[in-house]
Amino acid sequence: MEIPSQHSQHRRAEELPLVTDSARVERVEPLDEDRTERVVERAAELLDVHGREEWAERVASEDADWDELKSAIEGEERGHENLLTELTSLRDRYQRPFSSLMSVAIDFEEEFDFVPGQYATMRYEHTPRPYSIASSPNADGIELCVRRVPHGRLTSKLFEDLSEGDRVTVRGPNGDFVLEEPSGRDMAFLATGTGVAPLRSMIKYTFEEGRDEYEGERRDVWLFLGASWKDDLAYREEFEELDDEHENFHFVPTCSREEYLTDWEGETDYVQQTLVKYLVERAEENLSDDLAEYTTEPAYDIDARIDPDGLEVYACGVNAMVSMLAGAARDLGVPEDHVQYEGYG
Repeated sequence: MEIPSQHSQHRRAEELPLVTDSARVERVEPLDEDRTERVVERAAELLDVHGREEWAERVASEDADWDELKSAIEGEERGHENLLTELTSLRDRYQRPFSSLMSVAIDFEEEFDFVPGQYATMRYEHTPRPYSIASSPNADGIELCVRRVPHGRLTSKLFEDLSEGDRVTVRGPNGDFVLEEPSGRDMAFLATGTGVAPLRSMIKYTFEEGRDEYEGERRDVWLFLGASWKDDLAYREEFEELDDEHENFHFVPTCSREEYLTDWEGETDYVQQTLVKYLVERAEENLSDDLAEYTTEPAYDIDARIDPDGLEVYACGVNAMVSMLAGAARDLGVPEDHVQYEGYG
């Protein structure tokens, strides 16, 4: 999709100098949680309920073989699909290293200018990788949101070795995934995983600069953020606080697996499926059959509703998911020149 070139944020992005600068790591902190103990407890509870007392005891031991358990259940007669689905998700979470999601704050000797939504390439120990900037241009330095990629060229080094005071090289800014000029349109930000990073930059900047109002009228600003687990919702608590502070900001998190671990009562569907639950009624008439079945009662008590005719959309995440998000936005009737997206991976 061609992004309109007339927006001043695009001009600003084009005019910024591309710089390569040595920088200092100011902070490295995990954004997820070590939930190993709770995973084991939940798996044991689940097995016990299904009459697998022996396996419940074994899974709680330090040398538990989750793959053997999965194979044993797969070899039984049908009727255990739900149990297998939950145990597979819990096994995957149990085997996941901690931390797998972190924030990296970087400071520069000289000012590093960028436009919300842009990215920079960080080089650490001779290995470069691009990351979207998660902080507002009004903040000092930049903040990156990093997910551990198994066998990744750089992320393994970052999670194992990167620490406060380290020197890195940053080149940028790059990218034209940026905000439109303020208008009377409402804003919907759609993201999965670390795709929320550039959207966080955009959202923070929007409220800092008063861009959530236009000609005296408030614009509704929506964030639909999807992940497997609650602690994979990067900056979740910050967005919840923003939701409390601003009547026109609506945070809609959706987690596909969290209900296997806790009493999660939020949304559980994909982002595009969750979005349709918050549409104005007349917009539901134009939905495809694939999306129409999700026009059920929303999980969150939000009075505002989304009118696709008066909406601008920003979507970011892995390529396959972003393609679906952008396609869904167009199918809803959002004008194509108001659907902007960026994918990775």
